[in-house]
Amino acid sequence: MKKSHPIRRTMLAAAATVSGIVLLLSLKPAGDPAAASAQGGAAPQQTAAGQESPQGGSAQQTGTRTVTGDVVKTEYGPVQVRLSLSDGRIVKADAVQAPQGGTSDQKTALAVPRLNKAAVAAQSADIDAVSGATYTSGGYKKSLQSALDKAKATGGGSGSTGASGTSASPKAPAAKAPAAQTRVITGDVARTEYGPVQVRLVLAGTKITKAETVQAPSGGRSTQVTADAVPKLNQEAVAAGSADIDAVSGATYTSGGYKKSLQSALDKAGG
Repeated sequence: MKKSHPIRRTMLAAAATVSGIVLLLSLKPAGDPAAASAQGGAAPQQTAAGQESPQGGSAQQTGTRTVTGDVVKTEYGPVQVRLSLSDGRIVKADAVQAPQGGTSDQKTALAVPRLNKAAVAAQSADIDAVSGATYTSGGYKKSLQSALDKAKATGGGSGSTGASGTSASPKAPAAKAPAAQTRVITGDVARTEYGPVQVRLVLAGTKITKAETVQAPSGGRSTQVTADAVPKLNQEAVAAGSADIDAVSGATYTSGGYKKSLQSALDKAGG
């Protein structure tokens, strides 16, 4: 076939056209979005969870702290109270130490749960002594008060809570209350089988700060009984703040006379 033959020219032109198309396709930009998508070149987008910043977990819980009161020595052994507080309120009270041995075990088992419950209910150390456990009650109240004082000194203890249970922030320092007036009141003489008994009290306001006997049975065995009973009765009077105190074993008459004279002194004081 001649080079100038029309069919030959047509075939050459078609081949040239096909070659040109193939060349143009091979030179197409690689940045084409569709091509990039097809080739898997698009960067994966973060999920919603991956885009969120961490939030630090669950909400912060209200702080609970523990405060332990001072050890208070009593006639029958030491007493120490530990408090758990939340937002300035007593949520739990425990006796870390309490009298033990002999009848003290029974008294402690009876008194301590009541005192713990009373402390939580009162939110203060202004609680009643448990009958039959005057010494333990007195020691408990003192240790409880020291724990509350420590809690207040370290940032908001109980005793200053409002009806909602949150601590009230004072707007201005409160003026100091005048010191309670100290008075000395002597009770009536109480006649007993073994001699007269008379009690004298020292009071700050209406609170008994000291109790002593002006008269007590003496002579023979009474001297020994008085020496044993009177210090215990004096201590109980201060701890109880009333004439509701236990008789000392072996000194029933002296104890009865003491309580009568003590009550008369309180009556005179208006307490």
